[in-house]
Amino acid sequence: MRYRPGLTLSIIAAIILLAGWLNLPSHVADPFGWKDNVYYHQGLDLQGGLQVVLEARPPEGQEVTDEVLAGTRDTVERRVSGLGVSEPLIQTRGSDQIIVELPGVGDPESAVQVIAQTALLEIIDPQGEFLPEGTIVNTTAGMAEDHIIDAELDEESPAQVPGEDDPVYQTIVTGADLSDAYPQQDEVGRLVVGFELEAGAADEFHQFTSANLQQPMSVVLDKRVISTATIQSPIRDRGQITGPPREEVHNLVAQLQAGSLAVPLEVVQSRTVGPTLGQESIDASLEAGAVGLALVVLFMILYYRLPGVLSVIALGVYGLIILALFRSIPVVLTLAGLAGVILSIGMAVDANILIFSRLREELRLGQRLTKSIENGFDRAWPSIRDSNIATMITCVILYWFGEYVGASIIQGFALTLFIGVAVSMFTAITVTRTFLRIVLTSPRFVTEWWLGMELPKEEEGRAVSADD
Repeated sequence: MRYRPGLTLSIIAAIILLAGWLNLPSHVADPFGWKDNVYYHQGLDLQGGLQVVLEARPPEGQEVTDEVLAGTRDTVERRVSGLGVSEPLIQTRGSDQIIVELPGVGDPESAVQVIAQTALLEIIDPQGEFLPEGTIVNTTAGMAEDHIIDAELDEESPAQVPGEDDPVYQTIVTGADLSDAYPQQDEVGRLVVGFELEAGAADEFHQFTSANLQQPMSVVLDKRVISTATIQSPIRDRGQITGPPREEVHNLVAQLQAGSLAVPLEVVQSRTVGPTLGQESIDASLEAGAVGLALVVLFMILYYRLPGVLSVIALGVYGLIILALFRSIPVVLTLAGLAGVILSIGMAVDANILIFSRLREELRLGQRLTKSIENGFDRAWPSIRDSNIATMITCVILYWFGEYVGASIIQGFALTLFIGVAVSMFTAITVTRTFLRIVLTSPRFVTEWWLGMELPKEEEGRAVSADD
């Protein structure tokens, strides 16, 4: 059989060029802006930020099902998107908790408030009363907000719960009836919250405002009156919420766009990770990885000689591909993820060791060099395949387990290890094999010293063709 390693080498060279280009900074060699969104995404423990653990606190009679918790998680995720945080992580843990990680967040207290508030918006009929701003009321829609505890600040905000004997006001529309919310300016230039209603709610709202001209109408957020105004004309599908301070308008818009939480949440844990700690961790990880890699490279070259050098070059190709994949997929890098990368490097080297050991065994049996190379790969492949597939299956299980318990550290480790093992199989079987086929079939390299072992006499100094 005639092997054509030149074609494979051309494909490998193309992959190396593409990976190298992707690893360059976004503004380098990119006239068309194709790499604008290609960069390393750092997790909470690397760039600092906020981690919040939210726990469901359902009112009496309400059950927290998987569907309710998932819906609440989706609402929290939409609110976080409104904050403009890059690479947030929001996931459920167990049956009643939600983990929120916000890398690079600048205002932890504001972020916690936006995430955890129920933001139940209601427009109510105050029954002819002009309710002052800040009044706590009973309404016919929704449940009152549970209190929110900030574990980091160790403070408790007052619960917005009306008295049992207070009058109950009729709710005309709620936040669930909104089709959109946005900041805008009113007629005197104040920043207010504009909103639009769904078609069905708009008709009902129009009927109410038409029948109650010159009567008060109150806007209530989480059972607290934030604005009361007199109805001057019928209103159908859009209006304004006045009253919130200017600095709170955008947060209120984010809450209303995201919707009300399916169940009230309590902040049971909140911690801030400083970027200094993240940078120190990166430096320590890089130092440990560099030392370990240097020892591996030294061992491979001293023990396996020329095949060891070729495996080190293949390992460099592996590194380029891994980094390019992390930038382009993208993968959110964490300290645990870096540990997964370092472990996958060890597995990549382990595959080469199996191949080279098998290659030496074939040579000791008197096989020609070219035949020994092919037999070495073919007979080492089952062991490499089985061990790597077993590791990848374990990674899938770990990733699922991390998602279930809300442990992003486990997910990061499992994901990077999975990608690393998959790439290591390619570099060990394809890249290293191609290098050996090309280099070791040259007569100048077929010596005992270069291979680190005694060769059959007819092989010493002999050119070995690919046809042998």
